[in-house]
Amino acid sequence: MRILFLALALAAASLWPAQAVADDCGDAAALLRQAYPKVQKSADGRSFTLEPHTSIALADPQDLTPGLVCKIWPAHDDLLLVAVPLIDSVQSVDGQHVGDIELLVVDRKTLQPRQRLLQPRLMNDDAVAIRGIEFDTARYGLAPGVTAFGLRIDMANHSQPNPFNETDLRLYAVAGNALHMVLDGLVVAGFGGEGDTNCAGSFHSSKVSLAMSPTVHRGYHDIIAVERKDTDEPAPDKDGECQSHPGKSVSRTYRLRYDGSRYPVPAALKAMDPP
Repeated sequence: MRILFLALALAAASLWPAQAVADDCGDAAALLRQAYPKVQKSADGRSFTLEPHTSIALADPQDLTPGLVCKIWPAHDDLLLVAVPLIDSVQSVDGQHVGDIELLVVDRKTLQPRQRLLQPRLMNDDAVAIRGIEFDTARYGLAPGVTAFGLRIDMANHSQPNPFNETDLRLYAVAGNALHMVLDGLVVAGFGGEGDTNCAGSFHSSKVSLAMSPTVHRGYHDIIAVERKDTDEPAPDKDGECQSHPGKSVSRTYRLRYDGSRYPVPAALKAMDPP
């Protein structure tokens, strides 16, 4: 009977993009020194420190530690996208994080940051823990010469009776030689529900796909978001075997229109605010 519950957990995990690692970072120390001249490498080489008590960890897929993430930007392959988790090592206790993320657009040849943007509180978590961060470099063509990139943040709790996970997407674009957030916290995948950890329960999942529309508002193309929701209510059969009872999939389409500053996120797709 536990097999189905395990399958549900694996299905939830499959909704999360694989955690990015720092493969494209190259010499992380040299990269960080360009952005933070006073950064110091830890004795074990697994993290860096900024005074007075800010730490920058290297991503560790083995223990799902969110850390430094780099990715070559395919739309501009002379540039490197870098996400730097800035963790407050004093306030972060008992496995919970308090911190920000700074995004850097870096010249790959010189390692000099061309643009940077601090995102306060994006590394804050509590009972719902941040499991990983990664870049989304799909072709979000907002306008001629303007392509956005995404940052996905995966979060999950550790409850078997009440599992929950969510993947949030934020989009960023360079305009006027500055980096701007153009989409703030849209849920692109999720899983949750309630069960008895053996078989019986009620679970729901969602997945959102995005596509650019030819329609333009305030200079940027609309974004079409298609959400698919699925449900399942597993229960033991007369022989005690756990059986899945999926409901009918439900789809809904949303149109996101740029308002001159951002793409407002529909309430149904809005990510939860950082604690």
